[in-house]
Parts: sequence; structure tokens; C-alpha cells
Amino acid sequence: MTLRIVLADDHKLFMQGLMTLLEGDPEFVVVGEASNGVEVVEMVKEKTPDVVIMDVDMPELDGIEATRAIIEGGFAAKVVALSMHDSKYHVLHMLEAGALGYILKDTIFEDLVKAVKVVAKGESYLSPKIARVVIREMSRFPETEQRDFSTLTTREQEVLKGIADGKRSKDIGGDLFISEKTVENHRKNIMTKLNIHSIAELTKFAIRNNLTDL
Repeated sequence: MTLRIVLADDHKLFMQGLMTLLEGDPEFVVVGEASNGVEVVEMVKEKTPDVVIMDVDMPELDGIEATRAIIEGGFAAKVVALSMHDSKYHVLHMLEAGALGYILKDTIFEDLVKAVKVVAKGESYLSPKIARVVIREMSRFPETEQRDFSTLTTREQEVLKGIADGKRSKDIGGDLFISEKTVENHRKNIMTKLNIHSIAELTKFAIRNNLTDL
């Protein structure tokens, strides 16, 4: 399946270079470009993309507010933040607005490709540096609810480790010799058992229980 992508960035040379790279992959088609937040929201309405690659700093309406408008508008498009900023303000506000992915502009192109494909499936993708920002911030606050690690089966613990390590469901399945659908079922069971509702919370839980080296 070809993924329809809208690019949103006010730096034209950067956006043109990114578009060239993306269109070199047969799995992607760039259906629109926007240079500010107002344009990208309108373009999502018009072009119905699968994924929006969103810069955080843009004129008229920044990436945070544009993301919020897309999510609250009920559009199917998933948002990946692609930014030069790794500050907790930018990261946390983008994720709170509804972005499923956040990677830095100095990342290699292969990581962006992975992020787009993961987010298109409704999963979260954070580059390791960004994941650490989220984890550090969340770790500042004590757990308000005790979660029982022993309720997870050995297989669920293995799946949780893969999620916390930033792996895709397909890759986790390959490591464990189970199907991608089975991985997704385990993920849902884990989140239900632990009363956890985000990948960031799952990652923090995995760290506290020594399931990942992040």
C-alpha cells in the first residue's frame, strides 16, 4: 500500500530535498506541501493524507497547534514531528497535541522512513534521544498507581521489552517467532493489565522493571 504524505516545513530547500528522498521510495507519494500551520490543516482536509511530517516551528500556526487542529478535527492523518528541537517543551507539547512520532532533523533518512511506516499503523515512534527526554520528564513524577509487574506473562514481558526498545510490531514478532497480529494482541493485553495508555508510559514502566537498557 502506498502511503500518502503531506510535508509541512517553512524551509523550502529542506522540504524539497525531503520530498525528493521520499518520492524515491515506491511506498510513499507526497500529495502536498505546506509552509505554515494554517496551510497544512487545510491541506489535510483537501488531500486526506495518511501521514503528515510536521515541523514544530512554523509561521501563522505552529506545528503544535496545527497538530492539535488535525487531531481534534477527527482527520485520519497521523502526525510525525520532524524538528531540530529536542527540548522537553517542544517534545511534550507535540506529543500532548496528538503527534505519534517525534524525530530530529539530524537523523538519518532511514529513521524517518521507519517512523512514517510505524506511525501510519497507529503506533508510536520516538527516536532514542527523544524517548529519553520523555522518560526523564515522566520520571520526575511519582507513580500515582501501583502496577503489578507479576501480572504479565513471560511472553508479554518479552513484547514489552521490544516496545520499549523502539521496535516495530513486525520486528518484535520476527524476534519472538510470532505474528505481527499476535504482538498487537499482547500489547493491548499489557496496556489493559497495567492500566497504561501510551507508549511513553510503557517505556517508563519497562525501565523501572529493568526490561530495557534505555
